[in-house]
Amino acid sequence: MRHGKKINHLGRKTAHRKAMLSNMANSLIEHKRINTTLAKAKALRRYVEPIMTKAKTDSTHSRRLVFSELQSKEAVNELFREVAPKIANRPGGYTRIIRIGYRLGDNAEMCMIELVDFNELLLNTPDTAEKKPTTRRSRGGSTKKTDVIDEAKVVSEEAPKKEPKAPKAAAKEEPTSEDKSEESTEEKGE
Repeated sequence: MRHGKKINHLGRKTAHRKAMLSNMANSLIEHKRINTTLAKAKALRRYVEPIMTKAKTDSTHSRRLVFSELQSKEAVNELFREVAPKIANRPGGYTRIIRIGYRLGDNAEMCMIELVDFNELLLNTPDTAEKKPTTRRSRGGSTKKTDVIDEAKVVSEEAPKKEPKAPKAAAKEEPTSEDKSEESTEEKGE
C-alpha cells in the first residue's frame, strides 16, 4: 500500500526520474509550454515551481542553486533574464495544466503544461482588456458623466427637434414649449 506517500515515482529509478524532470524543466523554461502526460506534468509542477521561486532573487547563490537542479546554463539565463521579471509579483502558481485528451497508442491522459505569464492569448482577452467607463443610472442620485463626447450626439442636440403638432384648438390657447424654443432660436439667429 502507498498510504501517505506523496511522490509519484513515475515507474523510474531515482536517477532516471531526476534527469527526466530536469530535462522537462529545461524544455518548459525554454519553450514556455510542453505537451506531456498528466502524471508527469503534476510531478514537473512540484519540481519546477520552487526553482522559479528561487529565481525571483537574482543572486549568485540562487543562480547556483537553480543550476544544480537544471544543469543547463542556457535555461538558467533564460529563467533569470526573461521569466523571473514576469513572475516577480506572483506569489506562486507559475504553471498551468490544461488537459488535452488521451493519447492514441496507450490511452494515457495527455495535457499541456505552460507558464502562466507567457500565454498571450489568455492575457489579452476582451474581458481583461481596458474597459470604457460606464455610467450607472440610479433613481434618485445624479449620473456619472464621462469626458468622452460623441460627435453624433452633439450634432443631434444642435438640430431643432420637431414633434408632431398639437391639435389647432390647443395651439390657439398658448404657445407650446416647442414654439418658444423655435422663437428663441430665430431671435438668436437674427
